[in-house]
Amino acid sequence: MNALVSAENRAVAMTEEEVMHTLQNSLYPGASPASIKLVMSYCKAASLDAMQKPVHIVPMWDSKSGSMRDVVMPGIGLYRTQAARSGCAGVSEPEFGPDVTEEIGGQTITFPAWCRVTVKRRLPTGEVVDFTAKELWKENYAIKGGKEKSIAPNAMWTKRPYGQLAKCAEAQALRKAFPEVGSAPTADEMMGKSLDDAGEVVTSSQTRQEAEPVQRVTWPDDAFEAQFSRWSKAVASGIKSVADILAMAKTKGELTTQQEARIKGLKTADATDVTPNNEHGAA
Repeated sequence: MNALVSAENRAVAMTEEEVMHTLQNSLYPGASPASIKLVMSYCKAASLDAMQKPVHIVPMWDSKSGSMRDVVMPGIGLYRTQAARSGCAGVSEPEFGPDVTEEIGGQTITFPAWCRVTVKRRLPTGEVVDFTAKELWKENYAIKGGKEKSIAPNAMWTKRPYGQLAKCAEAQALRKAFPEVGSAPTADEMMGKSLDDAGEVVTSSQTRQEAEPVQRVTWPDDAFEAQFSRWSKAVASGIKSVADILAMAKTKGELTTQQEARIKGLKTADATDVTPNNEHGAA
């Protein structure tokens, strides 16, 4: 309730232009005005406070248009908040299955076979009911894709095979316990995924099974240019390092030699080439 009241108070004190400026320069650094408007519309329709960043802007490959486009998706933090307001009586620590070491797409990785999370919901009667979700790592991990159509896990799933799967399992358990919070996948679940021609989400397992080249091949020049300004500002303000930008970019597409060189050239940008805007947020 307090969040809604504070949001209303801000709406009175700030114009739409001021809100957009704040979001673009604080929570979503470098995001396009069109993407910021999507965030604002989403939050308005759902009676959410945009200043609490309940949703994320996720760049995804759209095979129909042949380009990257921004998609607004809820964060797992939003699901947790909504569940807490609807009678959540606790969430278990993630329980992992046995470790598995395999070579996937030419890359050796150790990962948990599965993860199980239980969400407790207190009913109006006072009874507490458990809702458990068990998610398999191999059905959830995001693939690298690229021009080689690699089925190896992307950078994030390679770095955090347990943490990423735990978020997926928790999100599924929250949806089972609180179906009223929505059925949309979270940004954590969809990072590194693609959209098919119908605009539906394509999971890594679907991509592997169908062997369709829907995963992005190389970054189209126009999509790269659209993101490059955003990355430049993030590096210039010290929010992201060049290594962070390279790792993030490669989870979404194969960089050309020239594109990678331009990103690496941002090492000198924070002192000379780009003026910091005190922006903060995820690229």
